[in-house]
Amino acid sequence: MSTLETVFLDAGGVLVHPNWERVSDTLRRHGVAIAPEALARADLLAKRTIDTPEPPKVASDAERGWLYFNLLLEKAGLARSARTDAAVVDLGAYHREHNLWEHVPAEVKPSLERLRGVGLRLAVVSNANGTVERMFERLGLLRFFDRVFDSQVEGVEKPDPRFFRIALEGAGARAETTLHVGDLYYVDVTGARSAGLRAALIDPAGLYEGADCPRYASLAELVEDVLREMGPPPRDPRTVPRSS
Repeated sequence: MSTLETVFLDAGGVLVHPNWERVSDTLRRHGVAIAPEALARADLLAKRTIDTPEPPKVASDAERGWLYFNLLLEKAGLARSARTDAAVVDLGAYHREHNLWEHVPAEVKPSLERLRGVGLRLAVVSNANGTVERMFERLGLLRFFDRVFDSQVEGVEKPDPRFFRIALEGAGARAETTLHVGDLYYVDVTGARSAGLRAALIDPAGLYEGADCPRYASLAELVEDVLREMGPPPRDPRTVPRSS
């Protein structure tokens, strides 16, 4: 960490999360009752199920959304029905326009402030639908980042090492001094490593026990570790008192 210059951060699962209140309300309008907290717990299980060495093949972000939300509902104990399908259609329409991953945990902005405060370059590197930069501006997150790399915009997505190389070049970063932070092992960790980057995993539910990478329960915990490993900033010689 002492040679760290740049941090790449995934968007969903690291910086932003689905607006579970909106998801719960949408399901309720279609006659399906489930609490936001239950959806949040099911989300972690659904993502872990999809995150495999050979992920499900999907043709588009919309298809990925159907797969993810139907698996989410299954993990939450809800059977797929015409009502859940109608709710997913409504959620998909909102996501395409605004991005449903619009909840910013309280730890995120202070954590980004701390990383910027020690002079680290920050970039978003996310598999997404082309709305991340606009959504981050709406959420007040864009000011923390030097660049935003959205897979829909770049035409390639993680774990393809080409996406990380595009981000390295665009951010003016070097692989050997860059850490990528994600929430999916086979997407984020293996993808980053294939491009020569270090990688860490945000794993709040402890679903990746035994994984061969640093794991953290939260972004705030990772930031504490990064700053501790980097050590104190160099002292400005102008502030050192001279001996008499």
